[in-house]
This record gives sequence, structure tokens and C-alpha cells, in this order.
Amino acid sequence: MESSQRIPLFILVLGTLMGALDSTIVILAFPSISTALHSDLVTTLWVILIYLLVVAVTTTQLGRVGDIYGRSRMFNAGFAIFTIGSLFCGLSSTITLLIASRVVQAVGGALLEANSGAIVADSFSPNERGKAFGYISLGWTSGAMLGIVLGGVITTFVGWEFIFFINVPIGIAATILGVYYVRDTARTPAGLDLAGMVVLGTALMLLSYSAVDFVSIGAAPSNLLFACAGVFVALVFFLHERRTPHPLLETGILKGDILRYSIVAAFFQSLGYLSVVFMITMYLQGIRGLSPLNAALLLTPGYLVGSLLSPFMGAYSDRYGARAIATTGLLVLMGATGLYLLLGVHTSLTFFLVVSAVSGIGTSMFYPANSSAVMAHARAYSYGATSGVLRTVQNIGVLGSFVVAITIASATIPRDVAFEVFIGTTNLIGGVSESFLAGIDAALVVSIVIMAIACAFSWARGKDIRLPGAPG
Repeated sequence: MESSQRIPLFILVLGTLMGALDSTIVILAFPSISTALHSDLVTTLWVILIYLLVVAVTTTQLGRVGDIYGRSRMFNAGFAIFTIGSLFCGLSSTITLLIASRVVQAVGGALLEANSGAIVADSFSPNERGKAFGYISLGWTSGAMLGIVLGGVITTFVGWEFIFFINVPIGIAATILGVYYVRDTARTPAGLDLAGMVVLGTALMLLSYSAVDFVSIGAAPSNLLFACAGVFVALVFFLHERRTPHPLLETGILKGDILRYSIVAAFFQSLGYLSVVFMITMYLQGIRGLSPLNAALLLTPGYLVGSLLSPFMGAYSDRYGARAIATTGLLVLMGATGLYLLLGVHTSLTFFLVVSAVSGIGTSMFYPANSSAVMAHARAYSYGATSGVLRTVQNIGVLGSFVVAITIASATIPRDVAFEVFIGTTNLIGGVSESFLAGIDAALVVSIVIMAIACAFSWARGKDIRLPGAPG
């Protein structure tokens, strides 16, 4: 790697780290935020959901904006907007202001996510991208791990506001560095689909609201109505996509099985595996009675292993292709999830350290290899749009995992208890623990099936060889 590439790559990693840190740090501060802002738990849930929704809906379009106006320019703008949003989050005096500030923060996060992959594709040759994406993956896993640790420490000893304020000085420095060192190498014309973005956002909002309504009041005509409306609007979205000249999820840029199947594999991996993380966190807090910080610390080996191995796995995919390493990573994640089926009410906590480390091996193999395969087979004029599509399907998967986790929990134990278990404010005892554990097992089986679908698409992508003479 040339010295001229190192500083821009560091800035890209820093942007990824900030986004990941903010995603995990908020979950651990949930009870403190709800109490300090005098908000009920269901309303506070939107602090997380609104961020996921905005990022999922806007990422593709903001990737295209990067294609038009400059990917690096939009990436740097994302840093600035994310920093401003973080400042307003910390200054929020009501839950409404906090949710609104999270929207601003999410727009900045979407700009960072949508354009970082495109900048890597601009700056590195196909034979070097796997290693570069390995470092990007390191930023994600390191940020998630830091968020887990810092969220508990800062909330406990300083105050929840500072989980947002911590982004401000980092964001200012990164924006300045980005303006100087992250430069545009190409711009291409692209069309936007603002109508499609609004329709998709409406569909996801309705479906998410139906799940939250179910958590709040149980099965009722209202949440059934919201769910049906969400499905209907989703169908409208797909019909719109077939007619508009510049669809939100532009299938025209997804030429070739490697590109298409890699993106589909990314969606199912996010949908399947993230729900595992949510459910195990609920087990540790609700059944075992651990604090959010202690529960999260048991999962840090996965982030640590993933951080250490990602650059090496990415370099390996440069040489040997993404098919074998990404698919093997998914198999490892399925195996780790299968191990969680052995859980009992009194399983040793050491068990979680071991299984978490195994999961870290799987994520370090899948993420950099799969991302590298996507960008290696994208067309140069659509790097931003392709990166945006990848991030969009991943974020929709994350949102789906979150909704699935709280819905399954609410179906197995009393709804008010389920939600409080999710944020670590209630412990379960006796037969309730057993029934909740059965619900977790059902969710884990569903996750394994979903990841098996991801595995099938990952293998079906075919050989992905980028170096002459390298084995496939």
C-alpha cells in the first residue's frame, strides 16, 4: 500500500468506526435516556429505529449524489453533518428533540456509508481492495467494541449526553483531514429516485411501527392495520421501481452473478446474524440478570477477533477470491449460532466468550471478502450507487433483525417485560425464564435458516479471481 493511500484509508476507517460506535453506544444508554428525558420505553425505542430507517432509505440515493457531485466531497460533508447531529443529540432536552437530532445524525452516517466503499474502489486496484475493505471492517468491529465499553462507562460515570458529545472533537478533526487528504478522482452522471425513497421509507416506517405497536399493546387491529399498510406500500414501491427510469435499487448496475449474489448474501447475513446478537443480549440481561455493560463485555471477543483478522482475511480474498472465504465465514457464523442452541438458564458465562470469538472469525471472513467482491465487479461510473445499494440492503437487514428480535420476545413472555428485558431493566425468574429461552431457541433456528440462504447465494456467485493464476 502506497503512503499516499494510507491517510485517506485511515480517514475512511475513522468514519466507519464512528458510525459503528454510535450504533452500539446508544443501546447501552437506553435506560438512562428514557429516565432523564421522562420518556416511556416505546417512544425511546425510536431513538434507535429512526436512525436505522433513515440510513436504510437514504444510503442508495446519497451514493448517487456522490457519483454526481464527488464521492469524497459527499463523504466529507457526511462527517460534518454527523458531527452537527451528534452535538444536537447531546444538547437535546426532550425525547422529541433527540429523535429529530438522530435524523440529522443518520443523514451524515448515510453519506459516510454510501461513499466510503466507492472511495476505496476509486483509490485501490481490484487486487488491493480486499485488504482495504479488511481495514474498513476493522473500523466497524473496533467501533462496535468501543461503543460497548464506552457506552457503559460514559453513561455510568459522566452522563448519557457525552455518548454523543464524544463524536464532536473526532468529527471536527476528521472533517478537516478529509478535506485535505480525501480527494475526488471521478464524477459520473446519475439519476435520483426521490419518490421511490419516500415510498420505501413509508413502507419501512409502517412495518416498524406495527412491530413497536405489537410490543406496546400486543396483537390488536391497529398493529395488523399498520402491517398490512406497510406490505401494501412495499408493493407500490416495487411497482414504482419497475416504471421509473432511475430506480432506487437499480438492478441495471448489478451486472453479473458475482455482484448480484454478493449483495443478496449481504442482505440475508445482516437479517439473520444481527438478530442473534440482539437475542443473546436479551438472554444475558433478562435471564442471567447482567447489567447492559457486563452483558455486552461478554460479546467483545467477537469484535476483538474480527478487528484483528479482517485485514488478513481481506488480503486473502484479494489473492484467492471471495467465494470460498465469504461462504466459509457464513458457515462459521451458522455454527456459532447453533452453539447458542445449547444454552440453559445456568450456562457458564465463559461459554459466551468462546462462542463470541468464533463469531468474530466468521464476520472477519465474510465482510471484507464480500464487500471486495461487490466493488471489484461494479462499474466505475456507478461505484457510489453500487456501494449505496450494498449498504441499503445491509441496513434494511439490520432493521429487520431488530424488529424480529423484539417481536419474538414479545410473543414468548409478557410484552411489557419483554421490552424492559431488551434494554436491561428487568430480570426474569422461574418459568418465565424457561418460556423466554424457548422463544430465543426458535429465533436462533430462524436465524440459522436465513444465514443458510445467505450461504447458498454466497457460493452461487461463482469464482472470483482477480490475480492471474490464483486458484479459485
